[in-house]
Amino acid sequence: MNDLRQPDDGSPGPDRRGVLECMAWAGTGLLWSLGGGLPRAMGLEKALAAGTEPAPFTFLQISDSHVGFDKAANPDALGTLREAVRKIALLPEKPAFLIHTGDISHLSKEREFDDADQILRETGLPTFFVPGEHDLLDNGQGRAYLGRYGKGSRGAGWTSFDRNGVHFIGLVNVVDLKAGGLGNLGEDQLDWLERDVAGLSASTPVVVFAHIPLWTVYPEWGWGTQDGGRALALLRRFGSVTVLNGHIHQIIQKVEGHIAFHTARSTAFPQPAPGSAPSPGPMKVPAGDLRKLLGVASVSLVGGAGPLAIIDTPLAG
Repeated sequence: MNDLRQPDDGSPGPDRRGVLECMAWAGTGLLWSLGGGLPRAMGLEKALAAGTEPAPFTFLQISDSHVGFDKAANPDALGTLREAVRKIALLPEKPAFLIHTGDISHLSKEREFDDADQILRETGLPTFFVPGEHDLLDNGQGRAYLGRYGKGSRGAGWTSFDRNGVHFIGLVNVVDLKAGGLGNLGEDQLDWLERDVAGLSASTPVVVFAHIPLWTVYPEWGWGTQDGGRALALLRRFGSVTVLNGHIHQIIQKVEGHIAFHTARSTAFPQPAPGSAPSPGPMKVPAGDLRKLLGVASVSLVGGAGPLAIIDTPLAG
């Protein structure tokens, strides 16, 4: 993974050319594996084709299912989610669990959550969720989401848990969005995060997952988290931190010190590259290309001190 370039004028954040050079279309699903202390990731297509001995611990990331979306960019978002789940079923070794990084539904309707749950249950995997902004559109301010997925969580749904020596942290940055749609964590959640990691050894691998990227990808479109820097400051003492996000429906990767960032693709529809269109939103592509821009991701923890390896698998191609 490459660092993004800084703007030519010396201002903070990446310039558009740097962002585009770090993008690659592939599948939204990632198979992550963990073993020996460091996370590595591989796209599902590569995982299916590799036929190698499985790592001791793997998990999956899926994002932005937008169940209920039926516009021209993808008239059948439920169908493409089903295709992604079928790919998961083909994996030779069953991952430990699934992480969904938000926008399960498109309009926070009970029927949309019902349909998503029915399909995701077919994976047979324990599943951990964080909400996207589309999951909190009901008048109950996320009551439908929290009633289904918030058991044991704090606040608007943030949580943490440990697996195989790795500390996982699910953050919620889609409540009280800031100017332009920028994500926001808020004081209560940041205070909780500080307490959550205080007792951890600096050698503990940490995986953070949230919907909107914690780093600033493209602020003009709200692709970033206003107070994300404060959360990242609490994580810089750790030797291995992996941050997984969705929201922007395309893969952009960045490494900053010991923190590796990865945004996932959607299983519903692509969005334009940062700054390449007047605004973000569902992007219609030729019908034959759609499934090349959707997919799933897998992550593995393996021995050694190599960089994070992420496998993104498209639904087709």
